[in-house]
Amino acid sequence: MRDFEEDGAEEGELSVSAPRTWATGAPAVAHALTYALGQTSPRRTALTLLNVNQAKGFDCPGCAWPDPGPRHRHLNEYCENGAKHVSDEATSRRVTAEFFRQYSVDELSRKSDHWLNQQGRLTEPMVLREGATHYEPIGWDEALDLLARELRALAHPDEALFYTSGRLANEPAFLLQLFARAFGTNNLPDCSNMCHESSGSALGETLGIGKGSVSLDDLYDSDLVFVVGQNPGTNHPRMLSALEETKRRGGSVVAVNPLPEAGLLRFKHPQKARGVIGRGTDIADQFLQIRPGGDLALFQALNLLLVEAEDKEPGTVLDREFIEAHTTGYDAFVEHIRETSWDAVLEATGLSRDEIERVHERVLASRSVIVCWAMGLTQHKHGVPTIREVVNFLLLRGNIGRPGAGVCPVRGHSNVQGDRTMGIWERMPQAFMDRLGAEFHFTPPARHGLDSVDSIRAMRDGRAKLFVGVAGNFVRATPDSEATERALRNCRLTAHISTKLNRSHAVCGRTALILPTLGRSDRDVQAGGEQFMTVEDSMSEVHATRGRLAPASPHLLSEVSIITRLARRVLGFEPDIPWAQFEADYDLVRDRIAQVVEGFHDFNERVRQPGGFRLPNPVNERVFRTPSGKAVFSVNDFTMLRAPKGHLVLQTLRSHDQWNTIPYAMDDRYRGIKGGRRVVLVNPADLADLNIADGSLVDLVSVWSDGSERRADGFRAVGYPTPPGSAAAYYPETNVLVPLDSVADISNTPTSKGVIVRLERAPERTPV
Repeated sequence: MRDFEEDGAEEGELSVSAPRTWATGAPAVAHALTYALGQTSPRRTALTLLNVNQAKGFDCPGCAWPDPGPRHRHLNEYCENGAKHVSDEATSRRVTAEFFRQYSVDELSRKSDHWLNQQGRLTEPMVLREGATHYEPIGWDEALDLLARELRALAHPDEALFYTSGRLANEPAFLLQLFARAFGTNNLPDCSNMCHESSGSALGETLGIGKGSVSLDDLYDSDLVFVVGQNPGTNHPRMLSALEETKRRGGSVVAVNPLPEAGLLRFKHPQKARGVIGRGTDIADQFLQIRPGGDLALFQALNLLLVEAEDKEPGTVLDREFIEAHTTGYDAFVEHIRETSWDAVLEATGLSRDEIERVHERVLASRSVIVCWAMGLTQHKHGVPTIREVVNFLLLRGNIGRPGAGVCPVRGHSNVQGDRTMGIWERMPQAFMDRLGAEFHFTPPARHGLDSVDSIRAMRDGRAKLFVGVAGNFVRATPDSEATERALRNCRLTAHISTKLNRSHAVCGRTALILPTLGRSDRDVQAGGEQFMTVEDSMSEVHATRGRLAPASPHLLSEVSIITRLARRVLGFEPDIPWAQFEADYDLVRDRIAQVVEGFHDFNERVRQPGGFRLPNPVNERVFRTPSGKAVFSVNDFTMLRAPKGHLVLQTLRSHDQWNTIPYAMDDRYRGIKGGRRVVLVNPADLADLNIADGSLVDLVSVWSDGSERRADGFRAVGYPTPPGSAAAYYPETNVLVPLDSVADISNTPTSKGVIVRLERAPERTPV
């Protein structure tokens, strides 16, 4: 366990103020510009920001919130955190060979995530040779030859792992899965395994497709939008402008979350007068401060109230015609839901019955309902049953497959949904595999591959020996940090295709490679001319992304180039796949995607239209690709998430100045935290019960069912309006507390929103 000093968290003099009750406004603009100008010149800042999310520009590599149509976009179509993210990528700072001569791998491993990221863009390939202490430069040919040689030397292709994050665009994602499967493995873990895998599992089982069904227009026109287990003000800030439009058109919003986040309460649009000098717009018409893990009980209570209301006035509450024509399992569901215990509901949720019944009245008054959610639902042991219960809720009144209604899992990474569409999944459907094999004249492997958690287990046990990470920061995105690091160090070789330095580069196999690549904002010029790529957002819109900036170094290769050159070295001419042509002209990649991936016919033509195109979702035609051909009502039991006496339920979360695993600053201004990240937010009454003073230093200790304990030392206890019995702290610093085996049923997603911890008073010390 790395102690407080070794983590190098750059903690300052922590100050705490009251949480904000509104989000964005002029301060967001000021913070974004301050960060951007701290990274690069005013000219480069302007060139970067004016091209973000524009029809002829590049897609923000941050969240996956959709863009309005080209005629409805602002000149500045980005949020504060999006501006920070693209400025972070467009930085003028550089990590050169001299940097790696100065810092050993051991020294880098002791630096904070913030410090590592702030060093700048990677500029040339580097290798850590077996037994060495420092990375050293290596040419591209030698680096790819080394990686290819190690891949060919494996006893079986399943000893290799090919991990991706959602930063990867569609074309390289398609090529990566093609290469992996032609090599002979389905080991394609990705970041979705750790976030929305529960959504895909639940929606696939109940509706026949693991994607959301709504569009921006649906959101604007909905009568009632639920925002559940989600903090849009930090994680998807442009969602707030969409919710503002919902309110303007007469819709209502119910927010359900353990913390009263600023963006759920009120929004000041920074490009409108009422947002700059006025009060802004109240977002939540009703806010339910729910206990972590209580959402399943809440939706079961709402479903019980709907069933009972139908009993009182038959034919007036439920959509009986829809239920009879398009669903199955209704009778078993109703029988089960009638057994719901209000005592159990109120204990699990921490809400009053009156609060829940007020929501019920809103539902009855609404013709169309959308439920949006994020990690607050998915990262629990019962995440899949919770989302299935959300589907039950929508099915009861026919809120599936019609305007203004449906399911809306909000993805947190720009192309994580597109990567899955392209085949980045360890368990792709057989129909996809058949089309892939037919198009490229080989037989894809039949055995399912490993997801992220199982990949860690395989490296730990010696069953996986080579790890390739394409984008992302695997070490800091995964649970049980110490177990993950030991697993990676057990590999023969680790290789990371990256734009910037991160902690994964300091957790190495016996040999390690850093392969620097172009960023989303960089121009990509190949033998066939300047190229563009494509992405898919949370609402299945597919559009082009074109980098506009000069690359950070002449020694960078695109992800397409790296993958295709590696594939040629590993596979040779068997099967006969035109890797060199794919590298030269990405149109040729899209032509083959059109033959393999459903919904991508005429890909090259349609994606060149302004705004691109939307993939079809059969749910919107009330076509359900389930075994029965109908949407499925499910029966879902929940286990109460209880902490033993003297313990709390911890949820891990982002700060406002953070993108995924990378902090941009040591502040979290919406929550009133300045100058530190090693804080744990605890209800003042719980602090009093635990005899811990507000502001004192504590160590966090998680407790797992096998009796094992995990520690994260040196956190400031901060009194905060969390639900009684719960706490919150930032990841990735607290990922160490999440046991590798603590996963959601069915989806195998880490349960990062439901960790049982105790707080131990710690001796005061000076942070480094």
